[in-house]
Amino acid sequence: MKFNYFLLFFVFSFLFGCSNNSNNPEFIKKSTGRYLYNSDEMIQVYFEENEMYLAWRGAKKIKPLKVDDSTFFVKEMNEKIQFLTNPANQQQYISLVPKEENKPIAYNFKKLKEDEKVPSEYLENKEFDKALEGYLAIKKKDSLDSSIDEKYLNSLGYKTLQEKNFEEAKAIFKINAVLYPNSSNVYDSLGEAYMKSGDTLKAIENYKKSLMLDSGNFRAKQQLKKLEKKA
Repeated sequence: MKFNYFLLFFVFSFLFGCSNNSNNPEFIKKSTGRYLYNSDEMIQVYFEENEMYLAWRGAKKIKPLKVDDSTFFVKEMNEKIQFLTNPANQQQYISLVPKEENKPIAYNFKKLKEDEKVPSEYLENKEFDKALEGYLAIKKKDSLDSSIDEKYLNSLGYKTLQEKNFEEAKAIFKINAVLYPNSSNVYDSLGEAYMKSGDTLKAIENYKKSLMLDSGNFRAKQQLKKLEKKA
C-alpha cells in the first residue's frame, strides 16, 4: 500500500511538473467562485498570481496539482477534479473525475451565484431566519440529508454553546426544534441554552415542552425543579 501511494504521488508530481502551471485569464475568470460541495458545504476557488487555490472544510489555502488546463488533483480530497462548462448557460461547474475508466461521473458541483449561500453560512452571519429557510428546503428535498440530522445539529448547537455563543446556539436548537417538533431532546437542549444564557423563564418553558413529549426525561425534571425554585 505504501508503494502504491508514493507511486501515485510521483505520477501526479511528474504530471504537475511537466504541465504549464500558468492559468489563462479566461479560465481564471470563469473558475473563480464558490461551488456547492453538498447541500450545506461549499468549495471556494480563487487564484493568486495565476495559481489556483481552494478553501474547503476549514483549510483556507489548498493548492491543487495541475494535471492539464482544466484538471487538477486535490490531495486533501484524494480526488481529481475537472472544470467543465454547461453548454446550456455557459456556467462553469466542477466534476470529480472517475477513478476507474469507463465509469460515469458520480458528482457534479454547481457554481453558486454571488449572493447564494448555504444554510451554515447564514448561521455564521447570524441570519438565522434565512438559515432556517435553507434547512427546511433541504429537508423538503431530502429528509435523510446528513446536514439536517437531528443529532448532528444538536452536537453543533452544544459546540457553539460551549464557546459561549449563546444566540447562535439558541438559533441552532430552535432550527432543530422546527425540523423535529416531536423530539423531546431538542427542547431539552434549547432549555439548557436558555438556562446558560440567563433566561430562566424561557428555559422553564422549553423543559416543560420536553417533558410533555417524554415524561420520563429525568434530566429535564431535575433542571425544571431547580429553575422553578429559582424563579
